[in-house]
Amino acid sequence: MNYLLLAISILLAVAGQLLMKRGMMSFGTFPVSQLLANVIPMFLNPWVFIGFVCFGLSSVFWLVVLSRMQLSLVYPMVSVAYVLVALFSFFVFRENVTLIRWLGIGVIILGVFLISRS
Repeated sequence: MNYLLLAISILLAVAGQLLMKRGMMSFGTFPVSQLLANVIPMFLNPWVFIGFVCFGLSSVFWLVVLSRMQLSLVYPMVSVAYVLVALFSFFVFRENVTLIRWLGIGVIILGVFLISRS
């Protein structure tokens, strides 16, 4: 059950990232000097808003996980989110993920595997 709660927390965080990215694609790039002018429209974007909701829910599940499991075990496992975000970015957003990034993702997977064995 604890690992299920951890997985839910991680998946909600990943969903939050992907939804916010989708929402920000409609804004395009803008200079940091225009950040304040864009804050309200960004939060009113449904994709961005739902992304923040996912992050909020992820935090609630994370608090439950922290109350039940060792931080030194579960926090490194959150790095699985990096792997999932890279995969979804590649397949959904058609982002270029270089060989070096894939190798780094492989190292992350190996690290999570080793930590899970302890």
